[in-house]
Amino acid sequence: MPVNHRLPRFIEKRRSNMKAWPFVALALLAGGAAAQDYPAHPVKLVVTYTPGGGADTTARIFAERLSDMWKQQVFVENRPGAGGSIGAEVVHKSAPDGYTLLLATNTHIINQVVYSKLPFDFLNDFTPLAVVTNGPMVIAVNTAQIQAKTMREFTQMLKSAPGKYSYASCNVASPHHFGMEMYKHAMGIDALHIPHKGCGPAVSDTVAGHIGIVVATLPPAVPFFKQGRLRPIAILSANRSPSAPDIPTVRESGIPELKDFSLESYYGFMAPPATPAAIARKVEADVLKAAAQPELRKRLENAGMDMLVLDSKKMMELMRSDYEKYAKAAKAANIRAE
Repeated sequence: MPVNHRLPRFIEKRRSNMKAWPFVALALLAGGAAAQDYPAHPVKLVVTYTPGGGADTTARIFAERLSDMWKQQVFVENRPGAGGSIGAEVVHKSAPDGYTLLLATNTHIINQVVYSKLPFDFLNDFTPLAVVTNGPMVIAVNTAQIQAKTMREFTQMLKSAPGKYSYASCNVASPHHFGMEMYKHAMGIDALHIPHKGCGPAVSDTVAGHIGIVVATLPPAVPFFKQGRLRPIAILSANRSPSAPDIPTVRESGIPELKDFSLESYYGFMAPPATPAAIARKVEADVLKAAAQPELRKRLENAGMDMLVLDSKKMMELMRSDYEKYAKAAKAANIRAE
């Protein structure tokens, strides 16, 4: 085809693109303006667990601080159920304007591994903002029912009576459930899983004597350690928790099969898909600013939480890495959602 036949088409395409540029520029300016004014009214922070656990504790302490910083109320809405998927779906369907946020946990990544169908792709359908805390998970027992004091004694007790004991966790497919199933697989033991809709209810049922064993985050359990009604056996993390340094880790037990055992339970902020970058970056910056404040950090540590602060990029890297790790562990231990 002669060049002079192609030239008008090129010019027309360029003119068309030039016509579109003002609209693109206006959209970018609108997003920037919205970020400057954000938030102009109250912000909802959705927690996918019941009150009293690590997620709820993290959310409420950050909500209070962000409310002060933004001069707008940040209110916590608890939406438990379906392993955290119900609350996550609420956020997924919300307007991408920064006024509905998710207090995400790695439970949502585990859900992506163990559930065959979810209404969203957690790793790709949400906007990452920041990781802020790590909730150390602990295996604990009712002191009136179980005499075991160490991980070795606990393991021997379970091995000696297959199927006799049951344990409470904070939810189906939660890190607490996942961690206990990994432990059971490593040691070849049997214990019935009794899921709850949050760590608070799981701990309460164990304190009441309905169940002898619980795997939960530290915040709801610590008061009962102090009262002597629950006894901590071991922390699931790789290292001891600064908020509870006297509780040994699973891998410190001296049991060969558990020498590399570790599992974390972390919490962070995410927004709906397609949230404007300017708003996402403002929320990220303010959350990270709040996380750096000594008073807030002290409150979280006193509540049994450890600080784990990561920006949006590192948050996404951590979640993708964990997805691969959880997928391998689930396959090896045959862990599926019940």
